[in-house]
Amino acid sequence: MFRVDFFWIILLFFFVFPMIKQWSLERSRVMAIRNLEKKRGSRVITLIHRQESVGFMGLFARNYINIEDSEEILRAIRMTSSDTPIDLIVHTPGGLLLAASQIAAALNKHESKVTVFVPHYAMSGGTLIALAADEIVMDRHAVLGPVDPQIGQYPAVSILKTVEEKPIAEVDDETLILADISRKAIHQTRNFVVGLLVDNVPKEEAERLADILTEGRWTHDYPISSEEAGEIGLFVSTDIPDEICQVMRFYPQTGQRRPSVQYVPMPYHGSPGKSGGK
Repeated sequence: MFRVDFFWIILLFFFVFPMIKQWSLERSRVMAIRNLEKKRGSRVITLIHRQESVGFMGLFARNYINIEDSEEILRAIRMTSSDTPIDLIVHTPGGLLLAASQIAAALNKHESKVTVFVPHYAMSGGTLIALAADEIVMDRHAVLGPVDPQIGQYPAVSILKTVEEKPIAEVDDETLILADISRKAIHQTRNFVVGLLVDNVPKEEAERLADILTEGRWTHDYPISSEEAGEIGLFVSTDIPDEICQVMRFYPQTGQRRPSVQYVPMPYHGSPGKSGGK
């Protein structure tokens, strides 16, 4: 009898302890987010992607910006009044262009100030989202990345270059089709970036920055440091609050599956840091 009871106690421990640990972590995250909101008088949203173990064998899978992320962030923005600033903490390798574009467009249309914090990296679609902000605040060691379109496994600009450098008779139909798609993708992405930037800089400057970020001058995974971002003309600062790093502490690398977007799930009217805020 003792052996059977001991077995069930051990089994219960292995099931219950991870749940308690995850609940405690979730509670700490919400408290850290709420404290940051009270200090800054803003709605704080996190978009944080980590490598996660999935399945019984604990195999690893990468997490990227997806439609579920855009749905959650758009929902958070809708729950935020137009006079409440938004602070978005971004930590991501990028992801689906459609989802990143939806998030960027929604942030760009928010009437109050939008600040994107980059504590470590915001590549590709993460950079596209950052460009929608009124201010990008990076850790001095953090990086952004180019937003040049990728067609399948190849950069769009590289596909176009291949077609331009070979006689048309030597190019197969599939490559020609990819080149046509690439041309459209570059044009669309460039125009979208210009639309994001034009509220903060003159149109000529917005077009110059859009060219730099979409023309393929770098490889797609090239890390644009805070210094280089400033040199090319992006509106960045490195005055990142300690509270942002505190929030990141509650998103450790873990095998537990969790949502990549998080915020305090209640409507905000006015500043959450004031006594009248909710």
